[in-house]
Amino acid sequence: MTGPAGDPGEVPPPVLRHASGGPWEDRFGYSRVVRSGPLAVTAGCTAVVDGMLRHPGDAAGQARVAFRTALAALAAVGITAERVVGSRMYVVDPADAEAVGDVHAEVFGDVRPAATMVVVAALLDPGMRVEVELTAWA
Repeated sequence: MTGPAGDPGEVPPPVLRHASGGPWEDRFGYSRVVRSGPLAVTAGCTAVVDGMLRHPGDAAGQARVAFRTALAALAAVGITAERVVGSRMYVVDPADAEAVGDVHAEVFGDVRPAATMVVVAALLDPGMRVEVELTAWA
């Protein structure tokens, strides 16, 4: 067997998948977070909790819930916020960028992951204003 570095006999690390019980995970066939070795990547996380959208119309409130969901997923595979190296934020209204960016700074403080914020036409639910994804290196 050839491992990821091409060395014969090198066995790739196991892949850990964690589901958070979100309403679309089973239906659409994805995991909330996947970890392989030191790398972990979350799926897009929104402010939907127990099937209900939290903080309708409040981008900052939705961002806090979304980051909380993403960080909980990383914790489920043994990774803390301090190990986050990248974040992506999707907002449907450019007017929300500052509020969402402020929440990002509040959540990560001195961690300061590489970050991208993109304005998109829409998210899955018309009430969603923010979606976030995180990448971490343990």
